[in-house]
Amino acid sequence: MTTNLPVPREAVLIVNAKSRRGAALFEQARQKVEAAGIRLIAAHPVRDPDLLDDTVRDAIRSGAPMVIVGGGDGSLSGVVDDVVGKDVVFAVLPLGTANSFARTLGIPLDLDGAISAIATGKRRRVDLGMIDQDYFANAAAMGLSPMIGESVPHNLKKYLGRVGYLTWAVWCFARFRPFRVFVDDGTKTHRMWGSEVRILNGRFHGGVVMSDEACVESGEMLIQVVTGRNRWRLAWDWYARFFRLRTRDQNVSEFRGAELKLDTRPHRKISIDGEVLARTPVMVRVAERAIDVVVPA
Repeated sequence: MTTNLPVPREAVLIVNAKSRRGAALFEQARQKVEAAGIRLIAAHPVRDPDLLDDTVRDAIRSGAPMVIVGGGDGSLSGVVDDVVGKDVVFAVLPLGTANSFARTLGIPLDLDGAISAIATGKRRRVDLGMIDQDYFANAAAMGLSPMIGESVPHNLKKYLGRVGYLTWAVWCFARFRPFRVFVDDGTKTHRMWGSEVRILNGRFHGGVVMSDEACVESGEMLIQVVTGRNRWRLAWDWYARFFRLRTRDQNVSEFRGAELKLDTRPHRKISIDGEVLARTPVMVRVAERAIDVVVPA
């Protein structure tokens, strides 16, 4: 939902300097944002990710009309809670590995393109997802994703990007086992075996289009289950989605709604935009039109 309000011309820039490209690009970003006509009230390279939340909260408390956050999906998802219900616009600089939220919003992945999108873009009111009481920007997953997210060496991800992530994924895949999934849509509990469960607010997960139906303005969440007890179905599913094969949906079941209950046997950890933060059973909800973001005009 596009609003008629203009994008603010003043902002606080906050960059996760531990994200893959954050430290190297902070100074460039600061200079280029100001050159694009946005006055920076303050600019912070945050080298301790645990302080990212506090830095965003301080910026909002100080009255900043817009916060520009540079980092990966985990960084962005970690701070959207602080933006909900506040009179502030959220802008994204994609400096991570997959940058799924930026892809969902149509933001260019290069620094110049992303800054241009902020400087010349428009405001859009979008939904957020919720796992219990925790807001998230783009996608959550259980199965292989939390296993990878919890164990991937930081330097492998930092220096090799998606290639390093994929290499580690193959290592984890060899040790992975399918599990039982239960999705309650309010009228019926659906039971199935699954190898991965994706909770989608946007189209992308891991930088790959997972569903053409998921949308940040739909007013509902989408749960996608890669079904069956054969884990090779999961490998095929990722392959088919990466290459956009016509048969890519043959091994999945999808469930939509504003509120869905999700459980597994055994209970499993949930990766929320790349960070392992929850465990089944959980309530999955949509927070309709929760925040204002900047998207390309």
